Amino acid sequence: MIHIVIAGPRGNMGKEAVKMVMGEETFTLTAVVDRKHDGARLKDVAPDLDADVPVYTNMEECFQKEVCDVLIDLTSPETGKQHMVTAFNYNVRPVVGTTGFTDEDIEELTKTASEKELGAIIAPNFAIGAILLMKFSKQAAKYMTDVEIIEQHHDKKLDAPSGTAIKTAQMIAEVREEKTQGHVDETETLQGARGADFEGMRIHSVRLPGRVAHQEVLFGGQGQTLTLRHDSLDRTSFMPGVKLAVDEVMHLKTLVYGLDQLID
Repeated sequence: MIHIVIAGPRGNMGKEAVKMVMGEETFTLTAVVDRKHDGARLKDVAPDLDADVPVYTNMEECFQKEVCDVLIDLTSPETGKQHMVTAFNYNVRPVVGTTGFTDEDIEELTKTASEKELGAIIAPNFAIGAILLMKFSKQAAKYMTDVEIIEQHHDKKLDAPSGTAIKTAQMIAEVREEKTQGHVDETETLQGARGADFEGMRIHSVRLPGRVAHQEVLFGGQGQTLTLRHDSLDRTSFMPGVKLAVDEVMHLKTLVYGLDQLID
């Protein structure tokens, strides 16, 4: 039995995570950490969840009072980083679904996890289909090196480009030499029209109400194009990946960035 604490239980992702954990026979939800409602029961502040577990506003107090093996954190990069550090101090293994971590953040957290021999996972995207899209993109980039990425998310998302788009570009860069795409004399008549530049790849971010999480990777070649696309139509699409991460993190002794590291 894996004892789990969820941070951010009232958000869209958090609610689905609560339902997923409560529906798994090998998982037990012991508590949640929220920015308010300290001392309440989750079922009283989120009646649709029907989860009779305590709510804490302080992560350290939660770990002191509750049994916890894994922390599922679905908050923000700044809060998520603080929660990870606290989790390491209490020998709790964090699974974090927040994007926006810097390379320096990941390096620092990896060092701590390795020193403590504690598993940890930061996943820019928990959707299995999105992970496969990244892997297929890396494979395609060996043969078609002109690449552009278009990612679409809801208009409440704070970071752009998305962590998924950046991770995709990083994976492609492992098999593709940096190159300038487009015409050598290309000029933007409106600044930013060509999107962000990652080693010559262009990344375009769309933010609209009604979107959830969508990404296209477009490849161009002589006389042909290839388009790979993934769509998360609702947030239940992320839950199989969250479950996989919780199961796998129990066997890790360092930090893993991206579920692609766990899927063949």
